[in-house]
Amino acid sequence: MARPGLCVKLGSVWRVFWLMRTVVDFALPQETYAPHSIRTEGHLTLGGLFPVHARGADGTPCGDLKKENGIQRLEAMMYALDQINQDEQLLPNITLGARVLDTCSRDTYALEQSLTFVQALITKDTSDVRCTNGEPPVFVKPEKVVGVIGASTSSIPQISSYASTAPELSDDRRYDFFSRVVPPDSIQAQAMVDIIRALGWMYVSTIASEGSYGEKGVEAFTQLSKEAGGICIAQSLKIPNNPKLEDYDKAIQQLLETQHSRAVIIFANEEDIRGVLNATKRANQVGHFLWIGSDSWGAKSSPIHQLEDVAVGAVTILPKRSSIEGFDEYFTALTLENNRRNVWFAEFWEENFDCRLLSASKREDTSRKCTGQERIGIDSKYEQEGKVQFVIDAVYAMAHALHNMQRDLCPDHPGVCPQMESAEGKTLLKYIRNTSFNGEQLHTESRWGPYDALADLSSAGTSVVFNKNGDAPGRYDLFQFQMTNSSIPEYKVVGQWVETLQLRWYLRLITLLLTPLFLCCVSPLAQLEELQWPDGEQEVPISVCSLPCKTGERKKRVKGMPCCWHCELCDGYQYQYDETSCRLCAYNMRPNPNRTACQPIPIVKLEWHSPWAIIPVFLAMLGIIATIFVMATFVRYNDTPIVRASGRELSYVLLTGIFLCYIITFLMIAKPDVAVCAFRRIFLGLGMCISYAALLTKTNRIYRIFEQGKQTVTAPRFISPTSQIAITSSLICVQLLGVLVWFAVDPPNTIVDYDEQKTINPMLARGVLKCDITDLQIICSLGYSILLMVTCTIYAIKTRDVPEDFNEAKPIGFTMYTTCIVWLAFIPIFFGTAQSAEKLYIQTTTLTISMNLSASVALGMLYMPKVYIIIFHPELNVQKRKRSFKAVVTAATMSSRLSQKPNERPNGEAKTELCENPAADPMSQATKKTY
Repeated sequence: MARPGLCVKLGSVWRVFWLMRTVVDFALPQETYAPHSIRTEGHLTLGGLFPVHARGADGTPCGDLKKENGIQRLEAMMYALDQINQDEQLLPNITLGARVLDTCSRDTYALEQSLTFVQALITKDTSDVRCTNGEPPVFVKPEKVVGVIGASTSSIPQISSYASTAPELSDDRRYDFFSRVVPPDSIQAQAMVDIIRALGWMYVSTIASEGSYGEKGVEAFTQLSKEAGGICIAQSLKIPNNPKLEDYDKAIQQLLETQHSRAVIIFANEEDIRGVLNATKRANQVGHFLWIGSDSWGAKSSPIHQLEDVAVGAVTILPKRSSIEGFDEYFTALTLENNRRNVWFAEFWEENFDCRLLSASKREDTSRKCTGQERIGIDSKYEQEGKVQFVIDAVYAMAHALHNMQRDLCPDHPGVCPQMESAEGKTLLKYIRNTSFNGEQLHTESRWGPYDALADLSSAGTSVVFNKNGDAPGRYDLFQFQMTNSSIPEYKVVGQWVETLQLRWYLRLITLLLTPLFLCCVSPLAQLEELQWPDGEQEVPISVCSLPCKTGERKKRVKGMPCCWHCELCDGYQYQYDETSCRLCAYNMRPNPNRTACQPIPIVKLEWHSPWAIIPVFLAMLGIIATIFVMATFVRYNDTPIVRASGRELSYVLLTGIFLCYIITFLMIAKPDVAVCAFRRIFLGLGMCISYAALLTKTNRIYRIFEQGKQTVTAPRFISPTSQIAITSSLICVQLLGVLVWFAVDPPNTIVDYDEQKTINPMLARGVLKCDITDLQIICSLGYSILLMVTCTIYAIKTRDVPEDFNEAKPIGFTMYTTCIVWLAFIPIFFGTAQSAEKLYIQTTTLTISMNLSASVALGMLYMPKVYIIIFHPELNVQKRKRSFKAVVTAATMSSRLSQKPNERPNGEAKTELCENPAADPMSQATKKTY
């Protein structure tokens, strides 16, 4: 053989290939490459991409060994290949080999590694290749990889995948050779939306690792949450590639800016999950966040190792799977002696048992040497990783597709025939998409207990199938990381998602089998009490932008944030119509105490026992008793000189008016009805009208007598008792005529006034039952009586100088002055309280007390002196000699003249002169008395 020399390939295909290798070489230093790969011989070779190592730090592509995601998944592929190669029914006479590479949990490094698989597919043109020694080039033909199992990340299209869940990989226009045995993240995102809605969380944040898996997962979740409605994204954060501690700390600080958004959706790789949890602990926020982890978290222990307190309460999702009992037996039986094909197994051995195999080992943190006699599961903790089943399913899916392809293309040829070797990838893809097999030979035991086997055979024997896009159906187990009775946290299955959310439905199935009638009362969310939350919270924690509004409050939405609102009380007379609006109650209604509906406003009236009524009634009763006593006294002593001299006819008319003034108090307080309202209209102004009409007639008579006497000794007309009664009756008839017109225009009726006591606080609002009489109508009804009162007062002023020996003008004058003062006080009080909530009580009390006082003043000043003389001094109640009209006129004239010189005479001198002057009065001193 010629000595190999330097060969240069100038062809376009090789140029592209080496250009890609050069780019990768530049991005990833050569000395950091993983030094090994696993190769096993077979008729057909399957490629494998696994994250055997974690992402490296400080620019290195590979970091620490990943025992679960890397080694277990890798060995799952090797286990499946062993099982297939030993199966005489599946791919008879054909063995499957493997070429397994380490992706180091990096997309770019996985790209560089996956280029190894396409070398055999490139047609090499050697015509332009020359070696330095002139010999023809020698090429080692790489093995042909018919399909790839992997990778764990989602940026690399694969023919069959166990963990690539990015939604974009369902686009067969871009990734037409891609199929997977796990459902896409779009279905996982729908499961997350259903979980959040079931828990009542409406305000959530998201964290994604930079890359297709995290970003596309969050994008799918965001889109589905918008379509579902009622879920808002508070913050959407991204962890960059090659993150530093500051990146994680910054993310936590940003999450804390929206304190109410406690729920956090995390689509991230294991390293970023650990970084976020560590940053949470550094920020002293353990127990604050409510994590919802994607399948990259699942039920793994590595992301939360020594961070269990931060992860308590986390709800995670993992595609539904079973524990493969055969794999457990296979993996726990592996030793350094019987597993030399795995070039990373020695590193796993050191990591798993915390020991050193050689002095040159990278493990410097331990001095204990490995004996080689350690056993997995005995000397170390072992738990089957969650994606093991899907790795095995992916290998079996490829095997079944190759089996069907060999059966169709090589019906008469055992093993791999030329047609099968020359077949294109699209041919194999067609068989993969049409593959359907039952995995119950492998999935012999449910991972989560015997009842899960009843739940869904997808984890224990359900067919592995692909849809037109190469996706598997969506079936997920839901876990929560909980504290157990032994105070050791662990993942606990709390439900599943199979097209819809089902929380611990298999427990309800058992309940159904035991007590069939009980199941009807159990809702799909009845098992929420089985969930545990941080800090021992019993109820489901809240993660909302705004707390629910209290009863009677409406939501005022924040623009652009449908989950955020301000709560505004439906104030005044409004009630809560729906959660976003208030409506005004009808005029006769008010909101109930919790403002969810309207209720009738209570109707009130002035009650007899009210303090506003007791005082007027008490005064009225005293006045009525006094009036009846005076009237009875006058009737008893009707013919005595004092009664006759006071003008009996007008006195009885005046006493009747006074009596009616007292009576109106009872009508004003009585419960309104049509009859009471009619009597109110009649007697409201009638009593005062009668009283002041009688007083006006009397003062007018006195005024005319003395004015007439100044001019002539002829007596004026209409001063007889009959004339006085006629004049008084005429004045009263005007009032009655006005009342009749009022009846005709506006018949009496009762109303309920809801505006009078419509207070700011609707709970104090009252409807007032009253007569249909306005304030203006009351004043108009009293206006005529007030006019008579004012006129009578004017006449009283004009007759103020008449000697008291001859008339009762001065008592009438004092009566009218006092009455005017009472009514002048009444008017501002009456109208000043028109807007008061106590208007009914104040105005009624003011009106009745004013009328009682007016009547009491007239009764006291005009009649009580006379009654006193009649009862206690009957000796003064005797007949005196009558004076002639001429004597009365002369006395009045002299009095008028003397009053014109007040400065020349002391008080009382005129009276003395009048009494002593014989010319003024021919009567003797003994007969000079008031009649």
